[in-house]
Amino acid sequence: MTTKLLFTITFLFFTTFIFAQNTISGKVVDQKGKPVPGANIYIDGTYDGATSSDTGDFSFETSETGNKTLVVSFLLYDTFKKEIDVTNYKDQIVKLRENVNALDAVVITAGTLESGDKARVSVLKPLDIVTTAGSAGNIIAALQTLPGTQTVGEDGRLFVRGGEASETQTFVDGLRVAQPYGATTNNLPTRSRFSPFLFSGIAFSTGGYSAEYGEALSSVLLLNTQDEPDQNKTDIALMTVGLGVGNTQKWKKSSFSINTNYINLAPYQAVIPQNVDWNNPYQSLGGEAVYRYHFERGIFKLYAAFDAEKFDLNQKNVNFVDPIRTDLNNNNFYLNASYKGDFGTGWQLTSGISYGYSKNKVKYDINDVDSNENAAQLKLKLRKNISNYFKLSFGADYFITRYNENFDDNISIKTANGYDSNIAAFYTEGDILFSKKLAMKVGFRLSNNSLLDETNIAPRASIAYKVSKNSQFSFAYGDFSQTPVVDYIKYSKYHQFESEKARHYILNYQFTKPGQTFRAEAYYKDYSNLVQYNTRDIQYNSVFNNNGSGYAKGLDLFWRDSNLYKNLEYWISYSYIDSERQYKNFPTMATPNFVANHSLSIVTKYFITDWKSQIGFTNSYSSGRPYNDPNQTQFMNGKTKSYNSLSFNWAYLLTTQKILYFSVSNVLGTQNVFGYDYAKLPDPNGVYNRQAVVPTADRFFFLGFFWTISDNKNENQLKNL
Repeated sequence: MTTKLLFTITFLFFTTFIFAQNTISGKVVDQKGKPVPGANIYIDGTYDGATSSDTGDFSFETSETGNKTLVVSFLLYDTFKKEIDVTNYKDQIVKLRENVNALDAVVITAGTLESGDKARVSVLKPLDIVTTAGSAGNIIAALQTLPGTQTVGEDGRLFVRGGEASETQTFVDGLRVAQPYGATTNNLPTRSRFSPFLFSGIAFSTGGYSAEYGEALSSVLLLNTQDEPDQNKTDIALMTVGLGVGNTQKWKKSSFSINTNYINLAPYQAVIPQNVDWNNPYQSLGGEAVYRYHFERGIFKLYAAFDAEKFDLNQKNVNFVDPIRTDLNNNNFYLNASYKGDFGTGWQLTSGISYGYSKNKVKYDINDVDSNENAAQLKLKLRKNISNYFKLSFGADYFITRYNENFDDNISIKTANGYDSNIAAFYTEGDILFSKKLAMKVGFRLSNNSLLDETNIAPRASIAYKVSKNSQFSFAYGDFSQTPVVDYIKYSKYHQFESEKARHYILNYQFTKPGQTFRAEAYYKDYSNLVQYNTRDIQYNSVFNNNGSGYAKGLDLFWRDSNLYKNLEYWISYSYIDSERQYKNFPTMATPNFVANHSLSIVTKYFITDWKSQIGFTNSYSSGRPYNDPNQTQFMNGKTKSYNSLSFNWAYLLTTQKILYFSVSNVLGTQNVFGYDYAKLPDPNGVYNRQAVVPTADRFFFLGFFWTISDNKNENQLKNL
């Protein structure tokens, strides 16, 4: 009996020793030391674990021994993993870091305005581009209701923060578009070549943009085509200015969308009095197409756009008794192919190639000016997600441009000018996320221009700090360079040019919550190396130099709200700018004629459910712009009257898929004046005569019927109007 009892006690002691339980305990806290209740704590590869209490404390037993991996996880925090000695891990503090990829994490917003479903901070919706009164489906016109832009009615392109329109570059799926605007002539406004039909998102930089992009002194406009359409459908448009048709086909892994349109302004010009004598109205035939193919870890896109334009008009010129006849024909083609996909662990590849071709045939009275431009880009970008807190991007671009121009006065003069340019660039950029509240982006761009025989390095940096749940501050700095415009550079065989340069400083505050957005942004731009010349007009024997300089400084304010009143959305944009330059043939530092010190836009959209309608009003105002009066001794001393235009639109749903749409710009018929052209020589009394630069017409109206045919009977073209 004694022997059996001794054996039993020995066995129990031995098994207790073999299967002894170790206690693991501690406390889970955040970076500030506050407890994190509800966190999951466990030994990796086992079922041994616990959940932290309201005070963050945890304790559990395990039969594991030696070194094991302890895992602590909780929503909105990065998962904690650490190798521990199971026997000795007691009363330890586990500190969790916030997941910087959470939806409420800080986002750098200085200098950037975004639109689209994928935008983290969006000031415009995709619908806004086409449903804003006065935009007439023109992407640029809608962007001109945002702060930082200037309304230059006689041009129609995008002028940003004291910069000329040529200082803004346009990219489609990350690839540059060398000819983003339609054909035009002196004081005749143009518009974007691209319809909103195929684009799902827009990022518009008013300055301080990423090192990934170059050759732009002021801003970049990034257009992103849709990754995948919703369904098969056909869109038909019958308009007072033309016809349009589009079709989308969707398959398991691929899809194809195409749209084409014919525009003829003859009916419009017959109804609305014109300030221009048209021989033949503006006409165009164009279209766009995009093919998409989804791989397992990436997407390939092939995008193509074509348009042919022509018009013939007589324009009064203060220097001549008879009007000057301008007969213009333009053919334009753009193609790009891009791929974006993931590979390996945390790697992303973006690559593409683009090609643009533009041919102009212009006849000014008896003078013929023919020009053509071929432009291409090759792009390769790699991005590595090293961790949740650091992402590294680097890549290279190669731009090729061939431009030729021939002039023939059909009497005695024939000249040919042009240039060949190759620009190679390398860039790298790092995104550093210190926490959900603090983020930084820093990088540089290195480029070499064969035509100018120069190399430039441009550092870029930005930082953002979130001060509360709904508000944050951002700051951006960057150096930017750009090849002089074609009007100068085509004379490169006679003159040696250098890149023009700008330096940006931007301070941004943004407040966002559901239904409301407020932005305030102050900026300063320092221009250097601007081109100057010593003649009234640019010509081959002008004496050029790169000694010009200038600055632009100002404040932009933006407020958008949809909470004030049911079914009402509105936004208000205000910009103040102070800008001067000594460039071109300016004898002294002065404000350029495209700059208005004050700009204000008020956009409203109201949905009337009982009427099955959406109505909208847009009022655009800007203070007077300067002009030079040679009858006065002071340079650029004149100023136009203020500009004001009230526009209206109305979309009425006849049925779910049929829409009647009407819009009219400058409803009040305000007689706006953009500036004055003065005679080159004085009259017998010593007075330089002038003529006002005015819109081609005081109003523009549009009426259209839009019909969508699709399997989903709820789909319509409201988003494309």
